[in-house]
Amino acid sequence: MSLASVFNLAALVVTLAAACGWVNHRWFRLPHTIGLVLIALGVSFAALLLDAVAPALRLESTVRDTLTQIDFHDTLMTGMLGFLLFAGALHVDLAHLVSRCWAISTLATVGILLSTGLVGAATYLLTGLAGLDLPLPYCFVFGALISPTDPIAVLAILKKTTVPETLEAKIAGESLFNDGVGVVLFSILVVVATGGGEHGATPTAGGIARLFLTEAGGGVVLGLAAGYVAYRAMRAIDEHNLEVLITLALVMGTYALALQLHLSGPIAMVVAGLFIGNHGTQFAMSAGTRDHVEKFWSLLDEILNSLLFLAIGFEVFALTLTPAMLWVAAAAIPLVLTARFISVSLPILTLRPWQDFTPGAIPVLTWGGLRGGISVALALSLPSSPLRDTILAATYGVVVFSIVVQGLTIERVVRATVK
Repeated sequence: MSLASVFNLAALVVTLAAACGWVNHRWFRLPHTIGLVLIALGVSFAALLLDAVAPALRLESTVRDTLTQIDFHDTLMTGMLGFLLFAGALHVDLAHLVSRCWAISTLATVGILLSTGLVGAATYLLTGLAGLDLPLPYCFVFGALISPTDPIAVLAILKKTTVPETLEAKIAGESLFNDGVGVVLFSILVVVATGGGEHGATPTAGGIARLFLTEAGGGVVLGLAAGYVAYRAMRAIDEHNLEVLITLALVMGTYALALQLHLSGPIAMVVAGLFIGNHGTQFAMSAGTRDHVEKFWSLLDEILNSLLFLAIGFEVFALTLTPAMLWVAAAAIPLVLTARFISVSLPILTLRPWQDFTPGAIPVLTWGGLRGGISVALALSLPSSPLRDTILAATYGVVVFSIVVQGLTIERVVRATVK
């Protein structure tokens, strides 16, 4: 794609995001990200309906051709994700996370593994009943991509919802870290499902464990090291424009290095964001610099979130809509919610004798575990096949329900359950 085509496509997406955001703010008054998804979905289904009535217009093929110019997986996973995770972590109180580290780490590891297993096994039975015969390894791939809560969606909703600080720290902390764990787990299970181990060999349990620890642990070390270098650089000067540039270089350089070293870029970004957002803002920035850095990342976060949630609404054109696919998409919603409830309940009930939990933590964490663009991007990254179509339909159904229904009702759940 030429540079002019890239610019034209970017101009179209940004213009659509601004127009849909204005329509939502002017008339619908929904939370910004939810409004964008709903408007984009409405436009998408209207285009599909119009195309069915008047095929000569070729609206569906035109939109599909436009969407195929955007690699949603690469755009999100190697373009936007690092910025969004860093911006989200920048505003999280590290002291709150540390005081609840056992709960957060357990939910982000044991909870994800448990949910992946439950969703994978149930999906195998579900697709068998639908006559789709999805192989068991691919069912676990679906479990891995849909189990982590999406920090981008979760943090966007938390901005608009009043949640007790102790519970908010658990929700935000879990979503930030289980995202990185989930991406690593997904990558490993894809290798297992496709038989794509080194030299075509089937990966061993020991090899999988080493790969997991290397990617996740290496991401933590890289995030800390890069965050410390940026912190020292900012502490030596007091120039807000340059310090904003240093944070930008921190995100782009560290994420690119993580990709080259085959380490977890998402985990590195979360760690770096927490380091700069807490230690860096306290000891390396003047009040003026802190204000500029926070406003820059808040604006960038808002713009990228708008583009991402608009794209989620339009990705309906990537689906193969058949009765079986629609049934799987609808059935996947209660399946994933049930697995989420179990994977949240067991760690909390296990830890309750040693750690206090806010009353209502289980229902709020269950219903507040939103899925978003990361799950869709991972599903789209699978090799093109009927297997991918099935997984993508189930993923999209869960993501749209999660953002729209759970996102709009989470505040009511908090009011009803948190004492």
